[in-house]
Amino acid sequence: MTGLLNVQFALAADVLYVLEANPRASRTAPFVSKATGVPLAKAAARVMLGATIAELRAEGLLPTGGDGAHLPDGAPVSVKEAVLPFKRFRTVEGRGVDHILGPEMRSTGEVMGIDASFGTAFAKSQAAAYGGLPTKGTAFVSVANRDKRAMIFPVKRLADLGFELLATEGTADVLRRNGVEAAVVRKHSAGPGPGGEPTIVERILAGEVDMVVNTPSGRDARADGYEIRSAAIAMDRPIITTVQELAAAVQGVEALGRGELGVRSVQEWAALSRGGLG
Repeated sequence: MTGLLNVQFALAADVLYVLEANPRASRTAPFVSKATGVPLAKAAARVMLGATIAELRAEGLLPTGGDGAHLPDGAPVSVKEAVLPFKRFRTVEGRGVDHILGPEMRSTGEVMGIDASFGTAFAKSQAAAYGGLPTKGTAFVSVANRDKRAMIFPVKRLADLGFELLATEGTADVLRRNGVEAAVVRKHSAGPGPGGEPTIVERILAGEVDMVVNTPSGRDARADGYEIRSAAIAMDRPIITTVQELAAAVQGVEALGRGELGVRSVQEWAALSRGGLG
């Protein structure tokens, strides 16, 4: 074919799958065009009408060299975030829709965060999609065993930034052994304590938690996690379900705390992106 082709990939258990290949542009095409300053759809249309890549380079429509993937050092960072409609729907039993993703395409839209550094770009994407990241308050952390080692540094950074930490017993123990203090909170499945101590779900619904970190694992843990994630969605609290997203969120929180967010036009960012492309 001649023109744009979009391919959908899925990575599961370290195996890369091709879900579909479509002979058309996707929502990624305008995103990449804005991120790189290269009008891909226009260039593709010209190629379909018979123009050559060399001709488009000579006209200045495409970079004079390379494929546009290697941007200059001063180019901005762009983050694409999917907008997911979890709060809008209920299951047939009347329960909230789980935040955990699968191979189904559930996104109802996308937003773009663009700035000079990754932290600020990520913070912008979260503000556009879900209302933004907190810069202070209380963060709840409960992660699967496989994620406990990887979560230590970003959670410690949250503590350094002034967040109060809540955690389930297993996660709190790992944090304590690595020099990070977190108050232990009861699981939803354990119910309230003998002295009326609330569960984490009750604390989230009471507005006592500003950010939720919950990576799912196992059948029993998934039941607890479902209630935690549903409560966070109901209260419009940021919810993080992978340690990779946690590391990104911490960078975003740091950028917000430093007041680094600025505003430029897409044309200004495009000029920076194309600065070293010719």
